[in-house]
Amino acid sequence: MAFGRSSRTKPFVEPVTLKILVAGGFGVGKTTLVGAVSEIRPLRTEEVLTEAGRPVDDLHGVETKTTTTVAMDFGRITLREDLVLYLFGTPGQDRFWFLWDELAQGALGAIVLADTRRLEDSFAAIDYFERRGIPFTVAVNCFEGAQRFPAESVRGALDLDPEVELLMCDARDRESVKNVLVAVVQHALVLADRSPAAVTT
Repeated sequence: MAFGRSSRTKPFVEPVTLKILVAGGFGVGKTTLVGAVSEIRPLRTEEVLTEAGRPVDDLHGVETKTTTTVAMDFGRITLREDLVLYLFGTPGQDRFWFLWDELAQGALGAIVLADTRRLEDSFAAIDYFERRGIPFTVAVNCFEGAQRFPAESVRGALDLDPEVELLMCDARDRESVKNVLVAVVQHALVLADRSPAAVTT
């Protein structure tokens, strides 16, 4: 019996999975960023802000915010068929900082999301990653109505080391967020002295 040429199937390659943290101040857009890019329904641990929390929750600049992340946000994105990122959004308030060490375990790198209206809220996250030697990229979330500043001015205000990349982004836009994720992965691989094969989307 004659058989036709058998079709060759591409062998399955188990994708590499990398853990990326998304950090920054309270209300800077971390939950929005994870939700914008995640290919699965993101896990969120948001609770409603209450009057009882006002003495410890600084709402300056985010007065309209009604919820807060109390544990983490979680999402997943496939950058390539052989590269999957797991995204962990950290809580932004000081009272939840005890969770950061646990979330940071095994992370390849991090995004520090910044708001030019409250740049001082970024210092804690930057200091955290610098002290622990975790590679990070700063992404300035360009909020509507917020004054825009040149990247070099923001870099100077944050006192970033020369090798730390700073990008402008829109945390609501999937492609904008993907560009930031590609940048942080490439940056982390270079610093890890691994073969920095280009990450393409």
